[in-house]
Amino acid sequence: MTDETDEAYETMLAAELAEWDPGDRRGSSAPLGAAVVDWKELPDAQAADAWRALRDWVEWLTIRYDVPVTGIPDCWWKHGALVEELSALHTAHRASFDASDSGYGPIGWHERLAQARGRWRQAYAGGCAHGHQPQKPRSWSSATDEQEWDAWTRQSHAP
Repeated sequence: MTDETDEAYETMLAAELAEWDPGDRRGSSAPLGAAVVDWKELPDAQAADAWRALRDWVEWLTIRYDVPVTGIPDCWWKHGALVEELSALHTAHRASFDASDSGYGPIGWHERLAQARGRWRQAYAGGCAHGHQPQKPRSWSSATDEQEWDAWTRQSHAP
């Protein structure tokens, strides 16, 4: 490192440490260099940007790693469980390749990618290779007997 680089690093580190309170446990748990998207809680105002970022990344991923349509279909965004898997992998990728990573992030990300390929098969059964086939979503509208539920939840059921 040059003296200029050392000085810039020290300045950046001092600024970060000045805001750090070791007693404050309310800090963010977000990975470095990445923002986690909670699709269930995502405000409409942020949705377009989140979807665009994920789409760009998924398209890059499928080209870079030669993922076939049977692995990630063109309609991936219509499959909720697949969206969650890909979004989590996207976050892990961003964190793993962040400049603050110690150097093990990229190999760790590739290990996560290998594991994720198996989960894609669970999240997406491969039926959309020739066009989107909507899945019938599970419904809870009449699945729970409310009286039985109320009676059950009045007790802890601890051993």
